[in-house]
Amino acid sequence: MNKIWAIILAAGASTRMKRQKLLLSYNGKTIIETVVENVACSVNSKILIVLGSHREQIQEQLVNYQANFCVNENYMNGMLSSVICGFSALPADAKAALIFLGDQPQIPPQVAGLVIETWLQSKKGIVMPTFNGRRGHPVLIETRYKTEIEKLDPNKGLRTLSEKFKDDVIEVECDVPEILRDIDTPEEYEEISKK
Repeated sequence: MNKIWAIILAAGASTRMKRQKLLLSYNGKTIIETVVENVACSVNSKILIVLGSHREQIQEQLVNYQANFCVNENYMNGMLSSVICGFSALPADAKAALIFLGDQPQIPPQVAGLVIETWLQSKKGIVMPTFNGRRGHPVLIETRYKTEIEKLDPNKGLRTLSEKFKDDVIEVECDVPEILRDIDTPEEYEEISKK
């Protein structure tokens, strides 16, 4: 268990939101704080947060949390660049990483627990939670795929990894629609703020 890390992708510029969405309020805290707290419940202290846009403000918001940070200087190149940055910053003894999106504060900790349990039992290298057959987050990927991830086409992103190594992928159905929901627009933020 202690060889599993969480990588939280928190580098994006929030262009569609027109302000840094991770610093917006959610249930009395910021979105990124809520995500970090949920993640901490599932992987203890092994958390790596990938920063990029607004890095100082986001890191300042997380000063009271036990987490490691890395900075993706290429964050404008898209999400895959942050995944690569995160995998590069993991310690050598890390066996797998759970990839979380920084703008999914509604995912309960038990989803990560289910993904980890499936990984331990299945011996597969890539575990993906699904809701109604659609894949969501967090995705677990063994660190042995680091070099393959670095070679992926940035325009197609991480999903091509699961296409290339489909025999090493297992899906786990979970009854949590929030695994599919992130917050990209003011309308989406308004929607989750009502709940």
